[in-house]
Amino acid sequence: MSRHYSEEDLILYYYEERPRSAGIQQHLDSCGQCAAVYRDLVATLKLVATPEAPDRGDQYGLEVWQRIRHQLPEQEMPWWSAWFRADRLALAGAFTVLLLAAFVAGRWWSATNAPAPTVASVAAPAPSPAAANDESRQRILLTSVADHLDRSERVLTDFMNAPAGGDLSAEQRWAEDLVVTSRLYRQDAVQSGEASVALVLDELERSLLEIVHTPSRATAARLDEIRRRIDAASLLFKVRVLGNELRQREDPQGSRPRALATQTS
Repeated sequence: MSRHYSEEDLILYYYEERPRSAGIQQHLDSCGQCAAVYRDLVATLKLVATPEAPDRGDQYGLEVWQRIRHQLPEQEMPWWSAWFRADRLALAGAFTVLLLAAFVAGRWWSATNAPAPTVASVAAPAPSPAAANDESRQRILLTSVADHLDRSERVLTDFMNAPAGGDLSAEQRWAEDLVVTSRLYRQDAVQSGEASVALVLDELERSLLEIVHTPSRATAARLDEIRRRIDAASLLFKVRVLGNELRQREDPQGSRPRALATQTS
């Protein structure tokens, strides 16, 4: 006497997920009881509609990456990458500014303590030390602001791509350091007559402060709200364009830089 097949076996046979299906078919041909059960199961299963797979949007790949990137193991970084950390870059930038300031001050001190010019030298007067000092200070300011804008652009880019519910503490620590520096550079830009630079730094400072005061694990709605404000102000575009223009304004001949033409409206 052959055994009867269970409903589970017949369901798997219907969906072609059961091995040795030829034996089941032979049993159904010879067993009226199992054949009746199978017919009832087939009638019921046909009433169940198979759901269609949803369409994937253009951003599906990016969404999957944002969900899994924090779960991937961290790659071992080369030894030299430690020198490009945000704190060390900021320290190197500050040291460069102090070194250039000391160099300019030494040149100015030597010029003010030089002996009186002879009659021959009076015929071809040199630029005043005050004018040369002002030009050097302005070039140092613009170079430092350009480096500051590069670091700020990286922070804004990381924040714009951060996943909802992810840990923002690293971006917030970096942004907090940049807020103090941005405020100092903005005050120097106002005193130097660089109104366009001061305006972009003011917008940047307000966005950095908002990132600092956002919860480290902000909700998706909160992140979208801040991102919309950054996009509406075209802040990333302004920071990138202004940084490139400040680097182009470096003048090796020592002439006064031209007026900034960046549009900040």
